[in-house]
Amino acid sequence: MLFPETRLRRLRYNSVLRDMVTETKLSVDDLVMPLFVCAGTNVRNPISSMPGNFQLSVENLVMECKNVAESGVKAVLLFGIPAEKDEDGTVACQHNGIVQQAIRAIKAELPDLYIIADVCNCEYTTHGHCGTIIDGDVDNDTTLETLAAQSVSLAEAGADMIAPSDMMDGRVGRIREALDENKFEKIPIMAYSAKYASGFYGPFREAAESAPKFGNRATYQMNPANSDEAMREVELDIAEGADIVMVKPALSFLDIVYRVKTEFKMPTAAYNVSGEFSMLKAAAEKDWIDGARVMMEILTSIKRAGADIIITYSAVDAAKILNGIKG
Repeated sequence: MLFPETRLRRLRYNSVLRDMVTETKLSVDDLVMPLFVCAGTNVRNPISSMPGNFQLSVENLVMECKNVAESGVKAVLLFGIPAEKDEDGTVACQHNGIVQQAIRAIKAELPDLYIIADVCNCEYTTHGHCGTIIDGDVDNDTTLETLAAQSVSLAEAGADMIAPSDMMDGRVGRIREALDENKFEKIPIMAYSAKYASGFYGPFREAAESAPKFGNRATYQMNPANSDEAMREVELDIAEGADIVMVKPALSFLDIVYRVKTEFKMPTAAYNVSGEFSMLKAAAEKDWIDGARVMMEILTSIKRAGADIIITYSAVDAAKILNGIKG
């Protein structure tokens, strides 16, 4: 039937009915809050380009994790800023590395909070690249060994999930092998499978102090113009043992999120990255948009595209709205 017999507005006149027929429903269970832990004590450094986010020393990180848990968010993603860096990122593999310390401290206070540990070298290297530099570029296979060692160390500290974000070829398989050899076969891997060389990472690089000192990351992160290549990356990560695959960034790559979920039917994560977050904050501060409304619209669009897990700096704010918590 066509108009006038068919009137789609009939389903929109009443708010109860609108809720009943809502196709995509965002849940607190979908959300993961990224946090930054740094060396020192009593540190709470504001990140200027990411309003409301901080570099936190371990004891303050634990306090922030309590706030996260109280909002209803059940999972955090940890990034570390060490006191010292080295050429190949081996500082990230130490038993008392900054993230390892943080994991133990969080688990002591909040044993049920789910901790995802990012695995990469960019925060830990003196040059800011994601692996060992040989002949002016990141050497893929040498870097795999550092990533594997880092993953085992984080699992030993109590991480619930390992999330390699480096984009080295073969890293999922090498990490899976290392975890299994050390009796961490129950620890899942969430691979940053389609991670693009994006301009949206700028605020994160301030937060994590991870900007490359020379060149760029185009030899290992993906070309933003490519879609089929992302499918190949995801397919390889699944073959190597990834339990969850991720698209990063989210907002400019919703088509990739949709393709990944549709073609592979795997648990799929999307990272609503720092630049996306900061653009929203800046526009809201100028009263150009309703910040809370647009935030929820963006997160719902990511869910609608196919993401099962949404990593976002808006996780706590969104959870409060979803749970009806004021303030």
